[in-house]
Order: sequence, then structure tokens, then C-alpha cells
Amino acid sequence: MGGDHGPGHGKLSMPDYRAWKWEGTPLELTQQRLSRRGLRDPWARNEAWRYTGSFGNPVVFRDVLLRGFKAGFAAFAVALAVEYAFFPPKKSEH
Repeated sequence: MGGDHGPGHGKLSMPDYRAWKWEGTPLELTQQRLSRRGLRDPWARNEAWRYTGSFGNPVVFRDVLLRGFKAGFAAFAVALAVEYAFFPPKKSEH
């Protein structure tokens, strides 16, 4: 039950712990404050990934609203073209 379902499964490749640096992140300010009191946060390196790559970019309200807009508009244009190609509007005379 559960178990390892064959070769290659269940093996999660983790990055080397030395790859993450807290220098240059907001954690640096926290480390400085702690060092003034003679303390340090040994887990800061484990939280540094939150401030690197795409995780470090702030979320902008405009991006949230426009997410998927380009793909949605393209799908709408294709659906509209198909509808007019296969089902043209009927011309009625009043």
C-alpha cells in the first residue's frame, strides 16, 4: 500500500542548501536586527527562496485583472470567426 511505485518515484531532488542566500533580501534587515541583540536566525536561508525569482516580484492588481486576457481574447476572436464563417448572419428585409 502506498509505497514506492517503481524506480524513480518518490525521489525528490532538493537544491543544495548553500544555493540560497539571504543577503540582498528583506531577511538581511532581520539578521542585522538580531545580530545587534547577539542572536541570529539559522532558518533564514530556508526562507530566502521567497525573495528570489518570480517569487520576489510583488503582485500588482493590474496583473491579477489582466491575467489570461490575451488568451481569452484570442479564443473569443477564433470563436467569432468560426461562427461567422459557418453560420453567417441572415439578411432580413423588413
